[in-house]
Amino acid sequence: MSNQSTVAKRYAEALYQLGIEKALLDQFRDEMLTVKEVFQQNNELYTFLTHPRIKKEDKKKVVGIPFQGLHKDIVNTLNLLVERQRVEAIPAIIDHFIHLVNDAKGIAEATVYSVRELSDKERSELEFSFAKRFNRTALKLQNVVDPTMIGGIKIRVGNTIYDGSIRGKLNRLERNIVSANK
Repeated sequence: MSNQSTVAKRYAEALYQLGIEKALLDQFRDEMLTVKEVFQQNNELYTFLTHPRIKKEDKKKVVGIPFQGLHKDIVNTLNLLVERQRVEAIPAIIDHFIHLVNDAKGIAEATVYSVRELSDKERSELEFSFAKRFNRTALKLQNVVDPTMIGGIKIRVGNTIYDGSIRGKLNRLERNIVSANK
């Protein structure tokens, strides 16, 4: 495990414990997702916070601007990361934190690849059936439209991929025919 991954897990676990103690876990999750979104949409902020010639005090002032409405513990964590020059670990910390919260709530996250956007009914049916398959109370699906697919869907939950696409079925059929001819 890399040093950054270890650091990210420690900060995420500390924030998770703080959220449990203060009974603000859901609020912390929502706010950490907001932080992640801000960092994804604003490369200049990340560049500013990681620049070695900019004073830490100036960086902390800038952190307060986009995150001023967030809980003080979230802002304090971000300031601590700036102080300790761990800004590059923020995305990993957020991912680990969300993973801890989802595990505690019995939620799994999945990505479904399809030729077109899934309807709400299709999405809810997939969420229900795959939540049962993974012994989870809920499954959060992110739909990714993949125009290169011929048809069907492919679902990725963690490191597991369920391939129900036409291309996947054709590949399996080809492997079965080749192995039967040997």
